[in-house]
Amino acid sequence: MRRPFVCGNWKMHKTVSEALELVDGLLERLDRFGEVEVGIAPPFTALHAVRTRIGEAPLRVTAQNAHFEAQGAFTGEISMSMLREVGCDYVLLGHSERRQLFGETDEGVARKVGAALDSGLSVILALGETLDQREAGDTLAVVERQLDAGLKGLSAAALERVVVAYEPVWAIGTGRTATPEQAQEVHAALRSGVSKAFGAEAAGGVRIQYGGSVKPGNAADLFAQPDIDGGLIGGASLKVDDFSAVCETAGAR
Repeated sequence: MRRPFVCGNWKMHKTVSEALELVDGLLERLDRFGEVEVGIAPPFTALHAVRTRIGEAPLRVTAQNAHFEAQGAFTGEISMSMLREVGCDYVLLGHSERRQLFGETDEGVARKVGAALDSGLSVILALGETLDQREAGDTLAVVERQLDAGLKGLSAAALERVVVAYEPVWAIGTGRTATPEQAQEVHAALRSGVSKAFGAEAAGGVRIQYGGSVKPGNAADLFAQPDIDGGLIGGASLKVDDFSAVCETAGAR
């Protein structure tokens, strides 16, 4: 059985002191989450302090982005090795805000995935369709293209360190959420895509999170779907009570 994974994407929120306050609240509640794997993605400025505060506790530190080059004249960028040095476990790549606001392409995301895995980091690969694409009936074509690009050239062994996160763009930060049935349809298609590329055994093991306005009130119905293995949580991850409730729900699946 796949172990559920819930990761909170804090985006551009939380100073270092605020981040540590939130982490302290989560550390007090870790024993409530059961077997669910729990991660948090603070802003870059808080990564070192958060990693230090967590210590040996089973709370995965995730970076929100990184560059595919090991070093160089890339003002404002962060390398995978820098993230490893501060103790990150995962890096989130391909989030729709990176794709839409900062012009990231499928090809660029794929380069980042390869660089992350080569550096020893695990990856959360985010993908999803816009509202126009869904209304045009292109959802599956879009997410399958993004999936194929993001996993291109990987071995089955490397795939074991990749988590896929389906986040419909129209549901991120809007309060709108895909129905459990809509989400399950896409998750099943993504798992089928992994099966075609890597085989049924690999597809059965890969974890696929759902993201897009997940909160305590809708988490249970989403996480009950057979191909949804946890969530990539935005707004609800900024409050200890809300994020803890989502994690407890995943752990009770």
